[in-house]
Amino acid sequence: MKKLFFLVVVFALFSFNSNAQKFAYVDTDYILENMSEYRDAQEILDKLSLEWQKEIETKFSEIDKMYKNFQAEAVLLPEDIKKKRQDEIITKEREAKDLQKKRFGKDGDLFKKRQELIKPIQDKVYDAIESIANSSGYAFIFDKSSSTTMLYTNTKFDRSDDVLEKLGYKPGAIKTNDDKDAKDDE
Repeated sequence: MKKLFFLVVVFALFSFNSNAQKFAYVDTDYILENMSEYRDAQEILDKLSLEWQKEIETKFSEIDKMYKNFQAEAVLLPEDIKKKRQDEIITKEREAKDLQKKRFGKDGDLFKKRQELIKPIQDKVYDAIESIANSSGYAFIFDKSSSTTMLYTNTKFDRSDDVLEKLGYKPGAIKTNDDKDAKDDE
């Protein structure tokens, strides 16, 4: 809602001078999907995520097995051994949760790896967008794939293919859902 309000304010402020302002939009999802280096980085992240998820699931599976064994034997165990086994289970569970947080938490390994692999690619895309905006005199370039609501877009103002060309990629190698929908409408 705040973004929509912001857009309305921006358009209102510049409406008196709208003839001098040039607007365009890009679809960064489309751009990134058409970049092989992004797809490669995403594949690495997916493999790491799967590997780490299996590691965590294995740990929780071991904990579950320990707990079931404990429940089966608890009646026969002396109190001191019961306490020791309960502590072992609690410790293992804490370790597994800590590992889960370390791998997938807010500033976890996956987040850091994503920053390492994806951020440089995104920076290249934004530099290309900025270059196109400056060279073509655009006052605003919106991102169609972001949370900014775009109620209508005319494809003649789409500069996504220009960005891909600027980055050295062939536009349209991967079709988006919008391309498929437009073809269905014909």
